[in-house]
Amino acid sequence: MKKLLTMLFAVLSINLYAQSSFNGLNTNLSNLFMTSDAKTRSISPENFTGEKGKGGMAKLGEGAASHEARELGQGWKVSPFIIIEPGQTFTMAEIDGSGSIQHIWMTPTGNYRFYIFRIYWDDEKEPSVEVPVGDFFATGWGEYAHLNSLAISVNPGRAFNSYWQMPFRKKCKITMENIDVKPTRLYYQIDYTLTEVPKEAAYFHAQFRRPGPDADKEAYTIIDGIKGKGQYVGTYLAWQVNNNGWWGEGEIKFFMDGDKEFPTICGTGTEDYFCGSYNFDVNGQYTEFSTPYAGLHQVIRPDGSYKANTRFGLYRWHITDPVRFDKDLKVTIQDIGWRSEGRYLRQGSDIASVAYWYQMEPHNPFPKLPKKDDLEVR
Repeated sequence: MKKLLTMLFAVLSINLYAQSSFNGLNTNLSNLFMTSDAKTRSISPENFTGEKGKGGMAKLGEGAASHEARELGQGWKVSPFIIIEPGQTFTMAEIDGSGSIQHIWMTPTGNYRFYIFRIYWDDEKEPSVEVPVGDFFATGWGEYAHLNSLAISVNPGRAFNSYWQMPFRKKCKITMENIDVKPTRLYYQIDYTLTEVPKEAAYFHAQFRRPGPDADKEAYTIIDGIKGKGQYVGTYLAWQVNNNGWWGEGEIKFFMDGDKEFPTICGTGTEDYFCGSYNFDVNGQYTEFSTPYAGLHQVIRPDGSYKANTRFGLYRWHITDPVRFDKDLKVTIQDIGWRSEGRYLRQGSDIASVAYWYQMEPHNPFPKLPKKDDLEVR
């Protein structure tokens, strides 16, 4: 009987792998050997449309690196990057048909908070992703920190990578807005597949928030107003502590499907939610770590001069444990430290967040992004 069950499980597994790879959406080591009718395409400044056989065609005078390629000519890295001027919104990609974004790489220059990354699915007017580009890639403080995870990686010297799978049925539009007073040079590549998308596939969303320090609030709201069916898949926090002592006693809470005063899911502490423990402390020091699903990948320490506060970058991807909801979702985290005599302290930390989730469209409109001065890292 045991041998029979093992054989049945193996057959079932192969069938599932074959089904998932049929449309080319969910390739992994378990099904990488399976063929598919999906078509692989890529958009970059060397091929703005992603069309087959249209890469590297820029002629001298057409690409941003025409001067550098002047002795070699067409086909020799004439158009490896673009310049986005102040106040300009550049369309990085516009794809018609059904398929899925599989990988995004980019390396912007300048102030990452001042470049707003947006993605629109099908023909929607409001974006499903609207996040300052640094925060989307878990680099909210504008300083490099290596991040090595399944969903996001940040590599030397400022290479941003996203591996979130992002299916679409009719159209995908990706833009970058420059709200800075300086132009930015942007290298980028968007790798995607053209294929059928299952009816059960939900759309990827990401939303940024930075309300400003407020010690009187009951909790910091990571996301609210999600209506519909889907799953919550990730959190990034850029957290500045404005007082001494340990700052992460707050509980994260998931209010779903009609929860009111009390949530369905309630964590035990900030470091616990991010898969650490005991203040991330090893021998009296915060200790950075970066794993496939969670990490404290960045600690910016005071320097005795102009960097007066400790700042942290934390991520938690719910890849193997997505938080599923049928009707609605709200996620909060308490901003709590310690005061004397073993009492909790309601803090006024400076927190910025990105929530990542999938849901069936339509989605509720996002709150307006903070004004430029309120986005700035101060």
